[in-house]
Amino acid sequence: METTNFNVNGAQSEINWIGRKVTGAHNGTIAIKSGELVLNSNKLIGGKFTIDTTSIIILDVTDEGTNAQFAGHLASDDFFSSEKHPEAFFVITAVTAKENDHYDLKGDLTIKGITNEVTFAAKISLNHNKLTAGGKIVIDRTKYDMKFRSGNFFQNLGDTLIYNDFDLNVDIAAELAA
Repeated sequence: METTNFNVNGAQSEINWIGRKVTGAHNGTIAIKSGELVLNSNKLIGGKFTIDTTSIIILDVTDEGTNAQFAGHLASDDFFSSEKHPEAFFVITAVTAKENDHYDLKGDLTIKGITNEVTFAAKISLNHNKLTAGGKIVIDRTKYDMKFRSGNFFQNLGDTLIYNDFDLNVDIAAELAA
C-alpha cells in the first residue's frame, strides 16, 4: 500500500457559492489558496485545504457600485470578517469509500476561527499524476456567527430574510507532489 500526496493547485481550483434569501439568490466564487489530498493505494484517505476569504466575488450583481457594496458587506463582521480572518480551513477527519470513486467525507470546517463538523459526498478522479475532486458542502452560516437577517435571531424580517444554509460547490485540481 503506497501513500501519495497531491498538492492542490489554487489557480485551477475554486469554490462556487450560492446564498439564498426570500426574494431570490446570489452566487459567486471564492478562491482555494492551497492544500493537499492524501491517497493510499489510489483511494482517498485524508486531506485539507485553505480558503481565501478575501477573494469573494459576486457574479450575479452586475452594477459595479452595488457589487462593491455587497462584496464589502460579505467581507464585514456580519459575514466572513475577512480582515480579521483572511483564511478559512477544511480538514478531512474521516473518509468512507463508496462505489466508482465516490466518497462520503467528514471534516472540520473553520470560518472566523469557529470550527464545526460537516459531512458531504465527493467524487475523486485520478488520471496519472493529476487528481480532481468535487463536492457540495451545505453550511449553516449561523454556526459561524453569521447572524445577519437570520430568522433564528431576528423576527419580522419579511422579504429581507436571508436563509441560514448556503452552498459551497468545491472543485479541486491537484498534482502529484514531487
